[in-house]
Formats: sequence, structure tokens, C-alpha cells
Amino acid sequence: MRKLKRRTALIATGAATVSLLTGCGAADMTKQASPFANARGSKTVTLSVQSWVGAQSNVAVAQYLLEHKLGYRVDTVQVDEVPAWDALSQGRVDAILEDWGHPDQEKRYVEDKKTIARGGDLGVTGHIGWFVPTYLAEQHPDITDWKNLNKYASLFRTAESGGKGQLMDGSPSYVTNDKALVHNLKLDYQVVFAGSEAAQITQMKQFAKEKKPFLTYWYAPQWLFKKVPMTEVKLPPYQDGCDADAAKVACAYPRTSLQKYLNAGFAKSGGKAAAFLKKFKWTTEDQNEVSLMIADQKLSPEDAAKKWVDSHPSVWKRWLS
Repeated sequence: MRKLKRRTALIATGAATVSLLTGCGAADMTKQASPFANARGSKTVTLSVQSWVGAQSNVAVAQYLLEHKLGYRVDTVQVDEVPAWDALSQGRVDAILEDWGHPDQEKRYVEDKKTIARGGDLGVTGHIGWFVPTYLAEQHPDITDWKNLNKYASLFRTAESGGKGQLMDGSPSYVTNDKALVHNLKLDYQVVFAGSEAAQITQMKQFAKEKKPFLTYWYAPQWLFKKVPMTEVKLPPYQDGCDADAAKVACAYPRTSLQKYLNAGFAKSGGKAAAFLKKFKWTTEDQNEVSLMIADQKLSPEDAAKKWVDSHPSVWKRWLS
């Protein structure tokens, strides 16, 4: 069971820009189709780009290479996760480069309707979990077992957590199991939303600067681990199907190989662009390198992509062969 549905989005269109979002909530943008999507016979490609920086890094590098090495025009469209599948099926976008698992959509569009084709493994393993800063885990080694979290709840109290320990989440629009986990594991904690990925990062960096305790929903791959070392709290082991009923979840999040998907028509007739995207496969380290440049060093996605491309020719040249 792959239930690593992730963050949602606002919109980001245009051939050269992918914005790092700071807000929360989103409109369904599937009706705002790119004029370049699925344009048969022309050298154009439209990529769906999600709001989290790792996914933006995939698109930035793919876009740079498609434009500078293969001569395509690339348009990017940002939509919510599930509507992105609808847009891909309809040919409004040509590819999704990082999917965290949507089995219902896979069955509907890949297996039944056959309007979407699998594009292969991205090469990156995704994982969601609960984390504490490593400096706290070193002070209290047993805090990394969920069974001991109630013992330390007072450490995590904030003005927003109502006398309970705070479990920090990002945006209320994120699909997580955290409220169910807190309830079903009988934990004396309150899920508190930072508002967005960027706001959550800001809070974690501030807590870390002051060496304060915090417990947070977080995920890998993520560049922030290089700036704020964190240790995962062990939840009850994940077993296939343990998260099938969202209200009864009492297990850890799974690990999953992140996947690419292409519009079926584009997969067949997309020429060198489709072949390139199928071969696009890099490591967690590669993605984090680009993400760090975008989110922490404040490079534009295009500049970050160029810097990575210039220093990793042996990786991307395989995608063009």
C-alpha cells in the first residue's frame, strides 16, 4: 500500500521559472491547460511540477537539458497531486516526474483506461516519518521510540498545542496520517500546522538555532537534513495494508521508490523528449544537491540546474543516449 501522498500546490506556469511556494492551499488548475501540452509534431514538452523543492529540482534539471541539449520548449504547470493525474490522462501535461504513490489513479488510468504510461523509477526513495533534532536524541536516547513520547510530552509544549506536546506538520492540505496516529497510539500530543513547507522549515531552523526540542512530521529526500541533523522516531513497524483505513492507522509510513508517469500518447509519439524522460534517473544525493542550491542558497531553479549539469556530465549524458 503506497500512501505517501504529498504536498499540494498553487500554480506555476512558464518555460523558465519554477517558484518555491510559501503559501498553503490550492485551486484545481487542471482546466488551465498549457497551450504546449501534447502538441504533436512540435518540439514542446509540458511538465507537471509539484510544490516541494525536491520535485522542483527534478523538473529544473529535466527542463534545462530538454531546452539546452535537445532543443525543446518546456512549459511547466503546477497542480494538486490527484488533479495532476487527471491532467496527465487528458494530455494537459505530458509527464509527472515524482509521484509518491496513488494506487487508485494508477489502476484507473494506467491499468484500466491506459491513458497514462509508467515512465520508470526516478531513482529516489521517499519516506515520511516523525523526527526530533539529533541533539535532543543524544540527550534522551529513548525519545526515539514512540512508546516513550508521552514521557517527554512536556518538552514539546507550545502556545499552540493546548497543554499537550506539539507534533509539527506543514500545511493542513498535506495528506498525512498524523492525527490518526496520535489518537490511535494514545499520545498526549496535538498536531499543529506550520502552514507550508517553507514555514515549517523556518520554524525548525529557529528551534535548532536555539537548541530547543521539537517533534515534527518530515520526509526524505530533503535538503534540510544537511543543515539540521534529525533522528527518526520509530513508530510501530509498517506492514502492507496497515494504513488502508485512514481512521485506524497505527503504523509507520512506508518507504517507496518514487515513480515517473507519462501521458500514454506522449510516451509513444514524444520522440527524443519522451525517451529522455524515461531514462531520467538520479540519486537522492543528486536531488538534494540541487534542492539545497534552490532552497538554501537561493539560486534560481535554472541556475541550480545549470550548475548541477555542468558538474555531472557522466550522469545526464546517459539520459540522452
